[in-house]
Amino acid sequence: MLAARLAAGATSKLEGMSHTRSFYADLSPDTAVVAAGRPEWEQGEPVNPPVLLSSTFISRGVPSETEPSYSRYDNPSNHPAEQVIGLLEHGPCDAVLFASGMAAIDAALSLIPPGARVVMPSHAYNGTLALARELAAEGRFRLSALPIDQTQDVIAALAGSDGCAPAAMLWIETPTNPLLEIADGAALVAAAHEVGAVVAVDNTIATPFGQRPLDWGADVVVHSASKALGGHSDLILGAVVAMSPDDDLALRDFRRVHGSTPSAFDGFLLLRGLRTLALRNERSNASAATLARRLEAHPAVEKVIHPSLASHPGNTIAKAQMTGFGSVISIELVGGAKAADSLAAQTRSWAPATSLGGVESMLERRRRWPGEFTDVPESLVRLSVGIENVDDLWEDLSQALSRI
Repeated sequence: MLAARLAAGATSKLEGMSHTRSFYADLSPDTAVVAAGRPEWEQGEPVNPPVLLSSTFISRGVPSETEPSYSRYDNPSNHPAEQVIGLLEHGPCDAVLFASGMAAIDAALSLIPPGARVVMPSHAYNGTLALARELAAEGRFRLSALPIDQTQDVIAALAGSDGCAPAAMLWIETPTNPLLEIADGAALVAAAHEVGAVVAVDNTIATPFGQRPLDWGADVVVHSASKALGGHSDLILGAVVAMSPDDDLALRDFRRVHGSTPSAFDGFLLLRGLRTLALRNERSNASAATLARRLEAHPAVEKVIHPSLASHPGNTIAKAQMTGFGSVISIELVGGAKAADSLAAQTRSWAPATSLGGVESMLERRRRWPGEFTDVPESLVRLSVGIENVDDLWEDLSQALSRI
C-alpha cells in the first residue's frame, strides 16, 4: 500500500518525494517543513511539486494501489503536504488529508468499534462534541465528557470506575478551545493504554511546533489544517497522522468510501502555507505571550487565559510538555457580553471573525454562537494572534478596551 511504501522510504517523481523519510527525520523541523515534499532534483524539474488537476488517470488492467487512478481515492498533489505533516508530527506514516477538519475528526472516531466508550473533554471545539453527541445518540458509541485538565478524574473515567466499561478511546484536546485548559498528555496516554484505549489528540491550537503528541505515545493526531497549518484563512482541510499502519490504511479507506478526499489545489495551498509555519508560529506565539501579560494589567479585563502565564492552572504542565504556548488567548471582560461585543466592534487591526491560526489577528465573543457551551462565560473573547507587529496589535486592543 502507498502508506507502507512511503513509511519504508520509497521515492517517486509522481509522489513528489526528493529524499527518503529518514533524510528529513534527521533535519530540524524548521528545515524539514521547507525541504520535504519536493520533486526529485533532476535537470529541468520544478522546485515545487505540480498540481494535477485531473479527476481520473490512465489506468489499464488490474488497478495498482501505488498508482493514481481516481481523485476521490487519492490525488498525488496531496502527497507532499501529507509527507510534511507526518514528518512534523514524528509519525511513521504520512498524514492523511481530509476535505475539512470535521471530516478528519469523523474519520478518527471511526477507528473504534461500534458500541465502545469514548472519553472526551467537556470543553473542546464545539464541532467535535456536537459530532460525538450525535454519534452517541445514534448508538455508534457511548460518550463520557469531563474536564480534560482534571487528570485523576479522567483516569478514573478511562478505567470505568463510574460503573461503565473501560474506554476504547480517549480524545484529548490541549489546549482546549476556547478555555485553553491543559491536559497532562503523558499521564493520560499511559492511563489510556493501560486499559487498552486508543488515544487521539487534537493538536490544532498547539501545532507540531508547540507539541508532538505521538512522542507522548498517542496513537492518532488530528488537525484542522484550515487553521495554523495552512495559515492564511483561505482553505478548509483536515489531517490525521496515525502511528499504526493499520490505522493509517483504515483512515485512507474511510476517506475514499465517505468521499472526503480534498482537492488537489487545496493540497497545494496547504503545502504553500506549511512552508512558513515555523516562522509564523514563532512570531505569533511570542506576540501572544506579550499581549497576555499586558492584558493581565488592563483594568477592563477581568481574566486572561494563556498557558504562558503563571496564573494559568496548567502552566507547569504546559512548560513541561510544550515548546510553545500557542497563539490563542482568551479573555473575560468587565461588563459582560455587552463589553465583549463592544470590543469586537471597536478594533481596527483585529478582524471580527471566527477561526484561528491565520496570519491576520482575529477576535470574537464565543457565546455569540448558539452551539457554544453554556459554561463558557458570556464575556469571553477569544483572540487569535497573527504575525503583525505586536505593538500595533496592542495599541488597537488598548484603544478598543478604553472605549467599551
